[in-house]
This record gives sequence, C-alpha cells and structure tokens, in this order.
Amino acid sequence: MPALPSLSLVPLQMPRTGTLVVLAGADAATAASLPEAVRSHVARAGSAYKFKGKSLAVMDLLAPEGIGPDRILVIGLDADKPLAEEDWLKLGGAVAGRVKGAGAVTVWLDRAAGSVGAAEAAWFAQGLQMRSYSFDAYKSVKSEDESDAQADSVSLALADPEAARGHLATAAAVADGVALARDLVNEPANVLGPVEFADRLTELSKQGVEVEVLTEAEMRALGMNALLGVAQGSPRPPRLVVMRWNGAEGDAAPVAFIGKGVVFDTGGVSIKPAAGMEDMKGDMGGAAAVSGLMLALAGRKAKVNAIGIVGLVENAVDGNAQRPGDIVKAMSGTTIEVNNTDAEGRLVLADALWYCQDRFKPRFMINLATLTGAIIVALGNHHAGLFSNDDELSERLAAAGRVTGEKVWRMPLGPEYDKLIEGKFADIKNVGAGRAAGSITAAQFLQRFVNTVAWAHLDIAGTAMGSPANEYNQSWGSGFGVRLLDRLVTDHYETR
Repeated sequence: MPALPSLSLVPLQMPRTGTLVVLAGADAATAASLPEAVRSHVARAGSAYKFKGKSLAVMDLLAPEGIGPDRILVIGLDADKPLAEEDWLKLGGAVAGRVKGAGAVTVWLDRAAGSVGAAEAAWFAQGLQMRSYSFDAYKSVKSEDESDAQADSVSLALADPEAARGHLATAAAVADGVALARDLVNEPANVLGPVEFADRLTELSKQGVEVEVLTEAEMRALGMNALLGVAQGSPRPPRLVVMRWNGAEGDAAPVAFIGKGVVFDTGGVSIKPAAGMEDMKGDMGGAAAVSGLMLALAGRKAKVNAIGIVGLVENAVDGNAQRPGDIVKAMSGTTIEVNNTDAEGRLVLADALWYCQDRFKPRFMINLATLTGAIIVALGNHHAGLFSNDDELSERLAAAGRVTGEKVWRMPLGPEYDKLIEGKFADIKNVGAGRAAGSITAAQFLQRFVNTVAWAHLDIAGTAMGSPANEYNQSWGSGFGVRLLDRLVTDHYETR
C-alpha cells in the first residue's frame, strides 16, 4: 500500500495554490461560503459545458486569476438531497482518483444544500483513503495507473473542523482494517502460508490486541481433526489464531468473529480445474476480514469485548492428503464423511466454531468464508449470502449492509435441507446431494457446530475477491466484511 497523502482539517478558507475541489448540486450550484468569483466561474463553465451536476460527474477547470488555487475540480452531487454513507465514500474515492500527483489539494466540504457534518467528512476521507490503496509490491515497472503517486497533501475545509477530528480518526482506523484485509487477500500463497499469516497477526499486539497462536500439536490435543484433515496434504503446518480485543468495562460476554483461512485451495484430491485456480490464493478472504476487523476495533478503541478466530490451512495434494471417503471426528465429537475434499472450508470452520463457543461463551458468532461458488450463482458479486439461526442478528446485519454498501441477502435454512447432509457411514457428510442448494447445505453443515449460540454465516465467495471495482475500491481483494461488521458493532454492541 503506498503512503497516503497528508490529510488535515482546516476552516473554510481559500488556498493560496494547488487544486480546489468543490461540490456542485443541480445546474452546478455551489456553496454560498465559496468566494463569488469561484461560484460565478463554476456557474459559467457549467452553462457552457452543460454540466448538470450529475452524481460523480467531473468538470476540470483552470481557476480564474487572482483567487488563489490554480485548478478547480468540480464534482457533481446529482441533487441537493442528503447523501448516505456510501455516497460520501464514493465521492471521496472519485476525488482520490482525480487528484493523483496533484500536489496540494483543498476539498471545500460545503454545498449549496447546506454544510457538511463531521460524520460526512469522515466518510469522505475514508473513501479517499480506500481509493488510494494499491497492491503493486511485486511489480518492478508500474504503469501510470498503478503508480504510487498521490496528492502531496489533502486539506478538508469544513465549517467546524474540530468537530470532525474524532470522526476522522475512527474512519481512518476502519480504513486501515480494510487495507489489511486487502493486503492479506492479494498476497501470493507462496509468500503467505499459514505460519506467515499467523506471524502477521501477532503484530496486532502492537495495537493492544491479545494474540494467541495454536500449533498443530495443540489442535490435535483438542481434537480438531476436521481442520487438521484439510491440512495434512501440505508440508506447511496449520495454525489457529485467537485474537482478543477487550475494550468494554467489566467482564461482558464477547462478540465473536470466525474466519476461514485456506491460504490456497487446490481442491485436494478432488482437484479443481486448472482454469482460474490462481484465484484460490484468496480463499482466506474470511480470515482476512476478521483480521482487518480486529485491527479496526483496536485502532478506534471500540468499547466492546471481541474475539477473532481464524483457522489457517493449505489444501494441497500429496500422498498424505485426505481422500474422498475418509471419516474424521471433529472437536465436537461429530463424525464426518469427507466425500469431497474441495468442500474443505466447512471442515476448518467446524472446529473453529465449536472451539469458539465452547471456550468463550460469546453473545453471538459470525463466521465469514469464501465458502461456495454456488452463492455466486445465486447472488452474483453484489451481495454476500447470509444464513442465520437468529432473526435479530440477521436484521442487524442486513441494516449494516444497507448503510455501508456491503450488502447481504438472507438465505434459507431448514430441516428439509439438513437431511441432505446425513451421512451413510458417519453422522454427517461434508457435501449435499449433487449441485442443488450447495450454499444452503454448506450452511446447514456449519450450523451443527454452533450449539445454541446466536450465529450467522456470511458466504463471501462473490464479494471478497474479484468483485466489481467501484469509486472506493480498485483492488482485486476488496476487504469485504470489515466495514459491515464494524458498523454492526458500532450500532448495537458497544457500551456507551
């Protein structure tokens, strides 16, 4: 990730040089707080170029002589109605994409419809930060679009800059969490194995996160044979990482987040087709999101007790690899027929979920996993699949998704699907009957390991990697889930 431009908060005052970014509503209407020379210049140019202020439309102008800045970048708001959180993220991202290498930039965060508040300014800054992300550490020659060139400095001009300072710090902490999740997903598997992943997470202790790493021997002693079975075909040993953020007063029960961390998935003996297999370096997108979330919670000093658990394995092929037809006993005591070694993520999560609920007695558990291609068939790349045993938790997740733009869609669970995973030789099997309801049977499998805890499963196969780019994300690894879950915690689970 390149160094971000220096970001500061300043009062509404004209810069002496550089680029001035102004927000324009319908028919290029701008804030009354701008100097008349700027307002009239933008209005005349808008009339000449038929600029109607359509959302995220851009008009790039030379500034009139004598007003200070050299350039005026006009960004459309579509209308003078209130903007939602994701609207401000997109606005910040659109500006970041336009001011690369621009030197000093001042963003006039005021508009014709009224002043911009502290929260809106923070969302704008977060969009700016997230759009500035790139992953090009392994490129010796970078194209202009991939260059690290950013604006030297960005000043956000506000009516009340001091009121926005705390909001800005919170938004920056969450954006840092998104960047960590993106980095982890984007890293190649030869660099980021289970041990290396765990080593990176130990660095979160610098932010106040307690980090505990369980080795293969420790997991074997706990009976985590479902997880260990996935790992046995790789020479790279598995790890289970437990992260704890204790931000609430007293000993309140924690909220818990569990991530699938398959650092590379060949499919095992049930090997995947070669085409597109390189994308399976991102099969740890759930673990990446949990890691980024824990960094975000610590970075903004969230008043909550939170647990993050990630099961880290490589699903490889050698003479010791797990075979179709093998039977393993999970930590819970449940026996599992492994009828398809490419349905491995649910095996990893089975032990991680049971361990979490058994040891920490959390208020709820949410697991994230790039679990099934079937969820992409059902929902495409714009929604994650949501499965849950708890209506309140589901509704809160859906609401957080609507606000942040990290949208989820609830899918069904039920005993009729449970029958599809009944085992012939063991308690259950790790795949259903054929291709039908593939995402649902995977969720039914996971539900066997949550006991009576409120639980939600997010299938993020279509949103964590290779999802459509937008104004605030140009990365293959999107970091999906960090902002969604941070908003869930913020709105419902922090002590006040």
